[in-house]
Amino acid sequence: MKKSLLLFAFAGILANAQAPSGYYNSANGLSGASLKTALSTIITNGHQDKGYSGLWTAYKTTDIDKNYENDGSILDIYSEKPTTVDPYKYTPGTNQCGTYSVEGNCYNREHIVPQSFFNQSSPMVSDIHFIRATDGKVNGMRSNYPFGKVGTATFTSNNGSKLGNSVSSGYAGTVFEPIDEFKGDVARMIFYFVTRYQSKLSTFTSGNMLGGSAFPGLQTWELNVLLTWHNQDPVSQAEINRNNASYTYQGNRNPFIDNPNYVNLIWGSGSGGGTTNPPTGTNCVNETFETIPTTSSSSYLTRTWSNGGITWTATDSRTDQTISSKAITIRNGALASSSSANGIGSLTVTTQLKFTGTSGTFTVKVNGTTVGTVPYSTNSITTTISNINVSGNAVVILENNSASNRVAIDNLSWTCYSGTSKQGINVSSELNSGQKDLQISPNPISNNEIFVKGETQNIKKAEIYNLQGKMVQTFDQPFKNSRNSIKIKNLEQGVYLLKLDNSTLKFIVK
Repeated sequence: MKKSLLLFAFAGILANAQAPSGYYNSANGLSGASLKTALSTIITNGHQDKGYSGLWTAYKTTDIDKNYENDGSILDIYSEKPTTVDPYKYTPGTNQCGTYSVEGNCYNREHIVPQSFFNQSSPMVSDIHFIRATDGKVNGMRSNYPFGKVGTATFTSNNGSKLGNSVSSGYAGTVFEPIDEFKGDVARMIFYFVTRYQSKLSTFTSGNMLGGSAFPGLQTWELNVLLTWHNQDPVSQAEINRNNASYTYQGNRNPFIDNPNYVNLIWGSGSGGGTTNPPTGTNCVNETFETIPTTSSSSYLTRTWSNGGITWTATDSRTDQTISSKAITIRNGALASSSSANGIGSLTVTTQLKFTGTSGTFTVKVNGTTVGTVPYSTNSITTTISNINVSGNAVVILENNSASNRVAIDNLSWTCYSGTSKQGINVSSELNSGQKDLQISPNPISNNEIFVKGETQNIKKAEIYNLQGKMVQTFDQPFKNSRNSIKIKNLEQGVYLLKLDNSTLKFIVK
């Protein structure tokens, strides 16, 4: 799913996947470990084990490319090139492995959670929700390694998937990294696995990946990687299609595709399995500081980096301190964001005083106006400032009020402003109303051009709305001169909705 970055409890609205009415009722109102247990019960009920060989039959409906080339070939996350021609294609049934020596020989059954972890036991060994049809060679190279961020690649597949040393905080071994388009897919498959089989985790091998208890169910470092990937790469139509087909085949669903917000309600955004802080409203920004520059890490410098569509500037800052994982430490300075287009509702951040000093506070400003303070002490503190409610473009600054205290900042997020325009649309209703077979790809967009896959020639009108429901641009007969793209005017970075007649799609401007 091509759409990385920020926010994305909001993707829960996008996921119009056809769960039966009331399917998740017993999970309503729950969070943390209780929600995870309730979902485990729901997705265990109805699960029909069709056997390992049954996966070959399942793939003829679950793993067919209907969203990229739409040519009936196998949709392989290890070979698919979302914006260009695939290096090879597989015909369902015809090109099953077999033996392989190079990429393109055949496809086989890739256990996203390796089957050696659970000794090839049923029903895990044949569970369609985390076993994908992938190229045999790449599957073999991935082996039993966990998923993470690769530093130096020792193997790179034709579509850019990589094997190499980990640069993910907390783990230095070998990891496998899929392309950005499918990172969220991988995360949600693993979240499914540790939820569906949470009662068995203590009997499985961890593989430097799984946890040994029902909650949180994953190693801390792996959980942090997957939370980031989930938030950066929201649910795609391809995932929705696969979830529906898998439900038809196997009788249960992946709840994290149906309702992506379950991820943050259970594990929190970047919490590492600690205290759960359910998001209130739509997450607009989610900064875990995993991409901060580390040159001269203990020196106090001005540091700038970009992540999730936001450019950050930290003055008088160092990068060698941690809280849950990487953190930015401010001395006599501030942390400032670039402009976010969708306002701010509530802000949540974790702080901790490092080295010597006394407890104190940061001042939080939005567009230059103080909206609250964030305390810090020698203990890690997570604070939420509610009801900030600033619409439109928002620049957020956290200022250290002490000239000497050195304070680490981690897991900074804020929700979009949830107000709606009287002359606009109801965002939730629009996205819940369902969509035709249309998809924006690549997403985030670039060069002020939106590419839309699907039948577009008969679309009469295109409208662009911000997340407050206000229309910002409109186009009559948008595909008159191009069958698949719309040239737009400059938009601030952020998340927007594209309404095409009766279909509404979400896109990101970086």
